[in-house]
Amino acid sequence: MKVEIVTPDSTIFTGENVGLIQLPGIDGSFEVLNNHAPLISVLQKGRIKLINKGEKEEHFFEIKGGVIEVLNNKVLVLAE
Repeated sequence: MKVEIVTPDSTIFTGENVGLIQLPGIDGSFEVLNNHAPLISVLQKGRIKLINKGEKEEHFFEIKGGVIEVLNNKVLVLAE
């Protein structure tokens, strides 16, 4: 799935081969996998974890909050 993490200053991550993204939701941590149902959610301060398909490479990003939109295997995170 394609993932883009954007802050007011810049794009901090763009990738097309992401197998899993774990996010700090306001009601607790949650994960989004390939072919996830459409979703819009508010994020709280915490850490985003990404795992690439095949490579099992992990990436971590600290955020102060934000919003996530999941639609058609594309994840857009608007983060602070």
